[in-house]
Amino acid sequence: MDRATQHRRRLKVGWLSRRIWRRRLVFWLGALAVGVLSVLFAWAANWSQAVFAGAATQVRWLPLIVTPLGFVLCVWLARSFFPGSGGSGIPNAIAARKLRTSDDRERLLAPRLIVGKIALTVLGLLCGASVGREGPTVQIGAATMLLSARLGKLQQQRGLILAGSAAGISAAFNTPIAGIVFAIEEMSRSFEQRTSGLVFYAVIIAGLASLALVGNYTYFGISTGTVSTAADWMLVAVAGALGGLLGGLFSRLLLDGLRYADRWIRIDPLRRALGLAAACGIVVALLGVVTDGATFGTGYEQARAAVEGQALPWYFWPAKFLATLATSLSGIPGGLFAPSLTVGAGLGSWLAYLGGSHIASVAAVLGMAGYFAGVVQAPLTAFVIILEMTGSDSNLLPIMIAAAIGFGAAKLVAPEALYHGLAESIVADARATKEPPHTGATVQPAP
Repeated sequence: MDRATQHRRRLKVGWLSRRIWRRRLVFWLGALAVGVLSVLFAWAANWSQAVFAGAATQVRWLPLIVTPLGFVLCVWLARSFFPGSGGSGIPNAIAARKLRTSDDRERLLAPRLIVGKIALTVLGLLCGASVGREGPTVQIGAATMLLSARLGKLQQQRGLILAGSAAGISAAFNTPIAGIVFAIEEMSRSFEQRTSGLVFYAVIIAGLASLALVGNYTYFGISTGTVSTAADWMLVAVAGALGGLLGGLFSRLLLDGLRYADRWIRIDPLRRALGLAAACGIVVALLGVVTDGATFGTGYEQARAAVEGQALPWYFWPAKFLATLATSLSGIPGGLFAPSLTVGAGLGSWLAYLGGSHIASVAAVLGMAGYFAGVVQAPLTAFVIILEMTGSDSNLLPIMIAAAIGFGAAKLVAPEALYHGLAESIVADARATKEPPHTGATVQPAP
């Protein structure tokens, strides 16, 4: 029998193998679960924001009590029952890929964290926290695919974590291309050929689940207008540069602040962690009350209004900047993606007002690109995710340029990338203790 015939027979046997099909089914079900969980998480997050907004409208001073107490409760639950659930979740997924053993990875992506991450992020939004659900969805997706790997006895755990993370971004934002780019640029900083199929198929399956449940949509609406004049191109440069500097400043303040908080909290872990959460909650509550509730929650409504051409108040973006920073330092579970994009949209809207620009809608998108690229220091992800979320195909090159300028400007302020800096701290802690790291307010940021 010649070699070609033997090869064909092995392929045929492999195609009919029950073991192979069982593994494929487990992988498909895992990716489908990521999509379903992402949609359910989104519904719960929207509900919690609506409840808080309604209550805060009826009783203006209510956040001064509810927000600090809610922050304390979130941090206490995270530390007591869901260690490793604090912060965004993206550094956990990055760190899990860097660890060598299955046990170490499962400590960072344990099944209980799926429940804890969803419940505590929803609780945070229920008390007015300036957080998003997209970062937590990355950790949820990674944990779900790692659980699938264990149940189905699948190999390539690191590849499955990558696939789950990409699927989470895809389903959370309805941005399949951004999910793949995020996996390449931010999660792995490279792309191995053997994991490309896992990422691709996981994104497709999770995206189809999201599409079936909520339909096709652009997350922040449709941007109108086109960059055409010399003044418009000047706006591209200014939005990119200023957005990048401010995004880098946010990243630097958060990374240094969390490291300082880690050292301070270790003296009396629970008491000081709860005290920090209460103080941050008071700051967030005061900012929300002063701005008539504009800085509470993800900021989705404000960002969508800016993208659709509506001017935002001049004070919105600095107040949202501070509210997001305080929320992130508190250690409650929650992500940075949506609040960061909202700050960028507010910045762009402000720049358009100052310059009398006729393309306020595009200015908001350019501000998003510059600021978000500065925060995450992942310009490709910033460019693609904003393009998909705003339907700004006619401004493809300006958005790309703004993201590139923002990335370069951020490096001047924050040489170390936020998520990877936090991931290194988690890896070091995990290797030193072999126990779930007390991330809370000390190690991770609060997408």
